[in-house]
This record gives sequence, C-alpha cells and structure tokens, in this order.
Amino acid sequence: MALSASAAASAGRGARAEKVGRIFERFDANGDGGLDRDEMAALVVAVNPRVKFSEDQISAILDEVFRTYAEFILPGGRGLSLPGLLRTYDDGAGDVDRDFLALSLPPLESGASSPEIAAGDPAAASSPPSGAAAAASLLDDHIKPLGAAGGAPSSSSRAAAAAPAWATSPSHGIAFDSSWALLDDLEILVKRLRSKQLRRTSSIDTINGSGGAGNNNFDSFSEAGWSREISGQADSASTAAPWDETSRDYLTFVKELAVLRTRADASRSREEAFDNHMVIGRALSEHRLFRDALSSFRRACELQPTDVRPHFRAGNCLYALGRHSEAKEEYLLALEAAEAGGSQSADILPQIHVNLGIAMEAEGMVLGACEHYREAAILCPSHARALKLLGSALFGVGEYRAAEKALEEAIFLKPDYADAHCDLGSALHAIGDDDRAVQEFQKAIDLKPGHVDALYNLGGLNMDAGRFVRAAEMYTRVLSIRPNHWRAQLNKAVALLGQGESEEAKKALKEAFKMTQRVEVYDAISHLKTLQKKKPKPPKGKDDSQGEEAFVVVEPSKFKRVGRKTTLRQDLANALDIRAFERTTKLGRCDAELLRKEMNETDVPISYSGAGNPEKSIRKAALEVILHRLLSFLKPDTFQGSVKAINERILSVLDASGSGRVDLGMFFAIIAPICSGPVDKRKRVVFDALLWRPASEGSRGQIRRSDALSYIKLLRAVYIPTHGASDMLEMHGESDPTMVSYTEFLEMFNDPDWGFGILSTLVKLEDSDHIRHGRHTCSICRYPIIGSRFKETKHSFSLCNRCYSEGKVPSSFKLDEYRFKEYGNESEALIDKCMCFNLHSKKLEADT
Repeated sequence: MALSASAAASAGRGARAEKVGRIFERFDANGDGGLDRDEMAALVVAVNPRVKFSEDQISAILDEVFRTYAEFILPGGRGLSLPGLLRTYDDGAGDVDRDFLALSLPPLESGASSPEIAAGDPAAASSPPSGAAAAASLLDDHIKPLGAAGGAPSSSSRAAAAAPAWATSPSHGIAFDSSWALLDDLEILVKRLRSKQLRRTSSIDTINGSGGAGNNNFDSFSEAGWSREISGQADSASTAAPWDETSRDYLTFVKELAVLRTRADASRSREEAFDNHMVIGRALSEHRLFRDALSSFRRACELQPTDVRPHFRAGNCLYALGRHSEAKEEYLLALEAAEAGGSQSADILPQIHVNLGIAMEAEGMVLGACEHYREAAILCPSHARALKLLGSALFGVGEYRAAEKALEEAIFLKPDYADAHCDLGSALHAIGDDDRAVQEFQKAIDLKPGHVDALYNLGGLNMDAGRFVRAAEMYTRVLSIRPNHWRAQLNKAVALLGQGESEEAKKALKEAFKMTQRVEVYDAISHLKTLQKKKPKPPKGKDDSQGEEAFVVVEPSKFKRVGRKTTLRQDLANALDIRAFERTTKLGRCDAELLRKEMNETDVPISYSGAGNPEKSIRKAALEVILHRLLSFLKPDTFQGSVKAINERILSVLDASGSGRVDLGMFFAIIAPICSGPVDKRKRVVFDALLWRPASEGSRGQIRRSDALSYIKLLRAVYIPTHGASDMLEMHGESDPTMVSYTEFLEMFNDPDWGFGILSTLVKLEDSDHIRHGRHTCSICRYPIIGSRFKETKHSFSLCNRCYSEGKVPSSFKLDEYRFKEYGNESEALIDKCMCFNLHSKKLEADT
C-alpha cells in the first residue's frame, strides 16, 4: 500500500533525524548529551577528509557555530545539543546523507524510529536560522579525486554531491578536483541564503496579502535574446525574484564567499586558480548573483587575460546588471581573444557576436548590432536566434525587405519560433502586406497564447485597417496579461471610439491617464481627431462648431498671398516636413560646430567609389558611432529612433547602390543645414564639409562646381523628394571643372528654385516654436495657434501652419480664391490692424 505524500515526508524526516542522531552518538565521546569544542572539531575534520584545516581555521569555525547556535548550547560546557546539530543540517550547513556515508556508519534498519524531541526542547522553537551557520565546517568535500588519466569523478560521487544541472553537462569545463570541492561548498552557501530569504519574503507576502507567483508573466514578451551559454543554449537562469543584497543574511554570505575565493587564490598553480574562480563565477551567475559572479570572472581575467571565457561571462553579468556599455567592452575583449585563438574558438565566435550585438542594441547602436548578427549568421548558418535578431534589428532601422528575408530564414530553421513570427508580422505590415502579417501574428499567438507583443501589434494592424472591434479585443487580451500596459489601454480607448462606444472610450482614457502622463497620450488625442474626420459631414445650415469635420481641401492655385512675407503654401508644407524630420532625429539640438570638430578629429582613410572618384567613406555602423557622439544627450531608445529616420531618409540616398558605405563629408554637408546654430555658421560648415572631401584637398578654399551641384541635388533629393528626382535630371554642369568660392557657393545654395532657399522658412519655423497668438485658434483643427498665423483677409478666419500647408478651409466659406496674410506674432497683427484703421479713417475723411 503506497504512502501518502505527508506520510512519505514524515518518514523521510524521521530517517534524516535518525542519521543525525547516529552522527551525534559517534562523536559524543563522553556521553554527556552534547558536543563540546573538541568533539565538534573531530566531527568537522572527519566529514572533510581531504581538507587540511589549520588550528586557527578550526577555531574560527567552532566560534561561528557556537555563536550562531547559542540557544542550542547546553550549560556546563557540554556543547551543542542533538537538536542543535539537527538544526545546522536543516539550515543547509551540510549534507546528512554524504556525511553519514563518509563516516562509514551502518545503514538504518527498516522501520527505525526517529529520536524523540521533548516539547520543551529548544529544537521545538521556531527561531530563524542564521546564514553564517558552520560556514566552513560541514561543507562537504566527499568527491573522489580525479584519476591520473584526468577522468571525471564517477557518476555516483557526482550524484551524491548533488551538483547543479550545468555541472553535470559533458561541457562543464571543470578541470580540477579543488574546483568541484569549491562548487559543492558554494552550493550549500547559496542554498542556505535562499532558504533564509525565501522565509523572509514569504513572511512579507503573508503580511501584505500577496502571493509570489500570481503575477509572473515573465514569458509573455519577446525574448531578450542574449545567451548566457558559450554553447548557445537558451537562457536557463532562474526567473526567481532578485536577491535582497541589503539583508544581513546576504552580507554574511558575501563574507563566506570571500573565504572560498581565498581558497581559490591559494591554489597550487595559476591554471587551477583560474579554474576555481571560473567555477565560482559560473555557479553564482546560474543563481543570478551577477554582481558576485562578476568579481570572480574579473579575477579569472587577471589570471588568464587571453582566455575568451571569463571575458564572455563577465560581459553576460554586466549586461544582466544593466551596465551595457561595460558589457560591450568585455564582449569586444572576448571577440579579440576568440579571433586570436583560431580554430579553437570557432564554436564560441558566433555567440560572442550575438551577445555583442545585443549589448550594442541596448545602447541604441542598431546598425552596429546588425553587423554582428550578420557575422554570427555567416559563421553559423543554422543559428536561428542570430537570424531572428538580425531581422528584428533591420526592422528597427527601417530596412523592412531585408528584415523580412532574415526572419523568414530564422523561421525556416525553427518553425516554432514565436518571436520570429511576431517580428515578421511587423515587417510585413510595414511594407503593406497585411494579409500575411495577420497570419504571422496569429502563428505567434498560437505558439505562445500569452505573447503580448504579437497581440499588441495585431491590435495595431486592425486599428490601421479600421477594424476597431477586433483591435479592441486584442488590446483587451493584452491588458488581461499586462494590466499596466498603458499603450494598450490608450489604443483600446481609440478603438472603442472608432466603434462609437464613447462612454467606454472615456473610461479607457481615464485609465490610461492614470497610468501615465507621457506625451504619447496627447498624440493619441490627435489621432482621435483624425478618426472623427471620417464621419459624415453635418447637414447644411449648421455652423462649423464641429471643428475639423467642416472643412474642404482646395487646390494650391486658389491660395493667394498678401505681401511677399507670406510663405507659399507648398514651401511651408516642405519646411514642416523637414522640421518634423529635424525633431525626430534630434539633429536640431546638435550644434553645427560639432560637425567641424568631428572632421578635424576623425581620421578616415581615402577609398575610391565605383566611378573611381576618391572619397572618405565609412561603413554605416562606423557612422552610427559618430552620430552617437554627436547625439550623446539622447537615451538609447530615442537614439535608435533617430538612426532609423536618418537611415531611411539620408543614408538610403547616399548609399543608393546598397554597398553599406557612406561618403562622410557629403553626410556632414547634408545634415549641417538642419543642425542648431546661426544660419551663416550652418552654411559655412556645409562648405567646409565639401572642402574636407578628398576631391577638394589642396584647392585653396574652393570646391569644384560639379561637386557643389552634386551636393545640391542630393540635398534636395533628401529633403524635398517630390522635386529631387526631376532636379537630378534637369540640373546641368556635372562635369564642369571650374572652381567656386564660398561666396559663389552661397548663391547656388540660396537659390529658391534650384538650391535650398527653403532653409529660411525652416529657420522661421524653428524660431516660432513657442510663439502663441493669444486666444486665436485654428478654424479647422481648433488647436491654439503656435507659430505663424495665416489670416484670410476677406472672411477673417485663421489657420495654423499645418492646416494652411494642407490647403484646408472651412466648408462654410467656398470662394474662387482665398487671400492669406501671415502674422509671425500678435504684435504684427496689432500693427496691421492699426494701419488698416488709420487707412479707413483717412478714407472716411476724404469722402466727407
């Protein structure tokens, strides 16, 4: 008849207590019911036969035991009681089964009963255990020594030692017997620390009325990607709560760990010490004690600086600690060591490239990350994760077709790769293939039903397609998994409003506002207004109080200007587009003078283009490093968005052939006009950048007219793409060998039709970002007017920059033409009003 679970546990507890009792009887030489210092010393030595303790070490161990378990010390100098010894084993200070076998005690007889403990005995009390219990005394060392032939310990001895899972792998890499001993000792220390912290955590949870695992949705997002294993295996770290590094138990653990490190440093050879520290670091990192593991790996780096393993694992620890820049440096050292190691490091190289790429992504350096993911995929074509990460990174810089290809290859290698299906869906949606995108998102959800990213992105796709009911369902599922996902809450409100569920939308918006006060919330309000534009127009006779619904878009020829200072509608549209790009890239916050500094300090070797022209070209990843210096004030996510916009708009033009290289001088000249600083300084930096190019070296402050024309073509192709293609066909003089000075270049640059005369309009927008016009609001969008105000002179309605550039007018005013006057601020409007009043008064006087 089978025992119940409780009965089996009781039987196991009884057998354990019986073994402790046998051990106690073995060393209670005088039979007084306690183990005094001499008897405890004999026990410590007997259960650690291969450790040579000094008298000072034994004394320190006994002091710690007698201090920690003072409540179990019997009066009259009799020493530690039987319940006290049992408590030391319960606290993880030793392994009862190993010690029992090591002492060669006779096996327990079937049905043996456990020794009774009186109700009044101290063992019945529930005093909390201490992490310092018998720090080095009962730490096991019962592993058979390695044989002369270098064989591993027998399976029975390893099983007895209860080694962690990674150490039982054939590729554990442990070379010395002393490393196994340190590993066993460390596992006991960690076990004791975990036991104490779990007890404390459970007590806090009980007080707070919360459970530990109820809200664990660790697996609901896409993978982080980084691998902790040189072999490339999946991350096997525990997802348990982080350690409390401020507790007294942890501080005690650190002291005990220092003892183990001292033992490692005292090894007989440098190689053995290296192996000892690597094992300690590996074990600590498996238990997510990354800070302590890092110390061990760095010590291993000092012992063998050219070994790839400690650098790789130190990088993993730094990444886990959020120190991404330092992690990148460690991975670079690992990469250098692996490349120097030749064929011996061939298996390690792909994983180093992958982790280096992930560390670079964490800094926002996505173009550089792409290079390393691509290298990993070349070295190991079957590396599905490398291909997935490459595809995701390419998507992040706007190269959607290349991302699609890489992600499809990852899925071919690993069809059940949910994250790859999710990212492929995003790439397909970006290129407009929504039917396939839906299929990929659904595959990701089928493989991982709680995949938040797939659910959220599918909601966005449905929202873009106007399927608001389906979108709201997706966002609701996201919120059921991640209740604090504020973007999902916000988009749910938009979807509900799209369905016409105004009340429910209001509730969702209120929840979103509770979660965050970010700018994105206000952007969503703008999106709500866009949705309202799609509603039917109000019947005739109603006023325009319904805002942006009551407008019409008129053709550009019907917009007339009053005065030359009023900006042309098309020029304003182009300038607003450039201004939006300037804001996205944050180049408007980069001083143009920094570009000149980069030119003076950056040494770029001269290469030759496909046409044989000399140029200072660099790879996109190297250009990203320069951009990182120029935009050092940005956070990683913002910098990544900046690089994506620059890659899509500028680098795609400069690298039309897809070589992956960019003319650095031309790039500086392209971005200089939209950097910050006085306009004259920006133009001067443009000219200096063209002078810096090899084709202009030694020209005494002049550039070739053909280079100036090529630059202006590229400039217009980047910033005014609607005209760029025709300009590039119509402009002549490409082979003109004559030279132009700075003054002549300015004439070409400032030309409003063939140059970049729009810069003056762009600067006007930059200067008017904070200008308000009192209570004046736009007659179309109803927002307070910021920047220039465009007033229609006949009907006196006003438009903001955006609505004027889009040709929108109130539907109640249908005219053959509209005459607008631009006011930069209300002072100009007041002066104009006064002048009109004076003219009107003089006219009345003349009439009378």
